[in-house]
Amino acid sequence: TAFCTAINIVGAYVALVLRLPIYLDSIGTILDSVLLGPAFGMTAACLSGIFSGVTSDPYAFYFMPVGMITGLLAGFLFRAGWFRKRRLFLGVILLTVPGTVVSSCIAAFLFGGVTSSGSSVLVQILHRAGLGMAASAFVVQILTDYLDRLISVVIVNVTSSRLGGRLTKLLGGGKSNGTL
Repeated sequence: TAFCTAINIVGAYVALVLRLPIYLDSIGTILDSVLLGPAFGMTAACLSGIFSGVTSDPYAFYFMPVGMITGLLAGFLFRAGWFRKRRLFLGVILLTVPGTVVSSCIAAFLFGGVTSSGSSVLVQILHRAGLGMAASAFVVQILTDYLDRLISVVIVNVTSSRLGGRLTKLLGGGKSNGTL
């Protein structure tokens, strides 16, 4: 979990510094959920949110529930085969939508659509074009969240397939609360 937390922190920092419209803060959360189970993914999301909130991005505190939703769902969706081949794109939608509903409400109602993300300018453009703030935040976040989660899931799929069964045995003889 500590390693996955560090992955989240580094990814979030890179996205923040480069002002990317994606977040890169859920790779470790998803990896932890896939390897050890949803509770571990949720823990990695909380720890990285706290650390990032204290050190580099105060907005991270407020978005911790989104990471927890991602951690919870990622393990179950992976175990059910939603991140494999033809089901990948639909599985990522299933992973993305619940967190996007929460994150767009947080962005719209707590911050007026302006956060540390590089996509905040798009929210403001849509809002000034006449779309409501919550709708503007949702439209932008569903696109950026989906892209972010797709990249994260692909990275985790490649990583977990390379780790193989040996790691599963190390993580409790294949009997952990994990999903591999």
